[in-house]
Amino acid sequence: MEKPLLELKNVGLSYHTPQGETAAVSHISFQVPKGGFVALVGPSGCGKSTILNLICGLLKPEEGQILMNGTSLPEKPSNIGYMLQKDHLFEWRTVYSNILLGLETQKRVTAEKKAYIDKLMVTYGLDAFKQARPSQLSGGMRQRAALIRTLALEPDLLLLDEPFSALDYQTRLNVSDDIGRIIKQEKKTAILVTHDISEAISMADTVIVLTRRPATIKNIIDIDLEMPDRTPLASRNAPLFKTYFNQIWGELNGHA
Repeated sequence: MEKPLLELKNVGLSYHTPQGETAAVSHISFQVPKGGFVALVGPSGCGKSTILNLICGLLKPEEGQILMNGTSLPEKPSNIGYMLQKDHLFEWRTVYSNILLGLETQKRVTAEKKAYIDKLMVTYGLDAFKQARPSQLSGGMRQRAALIRTLALEPDLLLLDEPFSALDYQTRLNVSDDIGRIIKQEKKTAILVTHDISEAISMADTVIVLTRRPATIKNIIDIDLEMPDRTPLASRNAPLFKTYFNQIWGELNGHA
């Protein structure tokens, strides 16, 4: 059996202040296979983003282990890409130079990397905007540029911390479909944090439901909408979509 790309084993963390100790996450254990897409859902402030910060090395677990390809993660893993709520594109740089920024900071700009970026920009409809400024792009195009900047680093794992939350509803639907397709086409492994149950079901292969803080795992639900080559937008019309929605809604609201 192939070992998982990522594995969390009984991970726990508390925040310490002069006022005392606050447990953030407790006994978190799950696996993410290579090419898998996992969504974390739970009440506001339960610790979803804390879990992402533990995985990418911004925080260190007080208990348990985090393994990548069967070995403990280094303190600052370079093979993990992190996409935040804001796209963090700099207006004083062109779209192309914004996409190069991650490679520049890691001193990894090569002809091969530039060719890969060019291919991504052509494939995902940004080639005509290479010399544009971020303000000239729509919200969806900005998120695409931010994702290509992350993909340029060729990470093994993508962490997505509510990357669509700043968008209006219609744009959010289109962009989540867009980003979901790109991640699948590029065969990337991803973990998405979201408050949106529909978004989680439509994009992920597995939804992990968390409890209130300190976050523990209430349930792990494998999503099978019985759709070959499904896309996030098409998934919302699947007959089983409502069943999964009601199950997760019940878990989050204490009805299950």
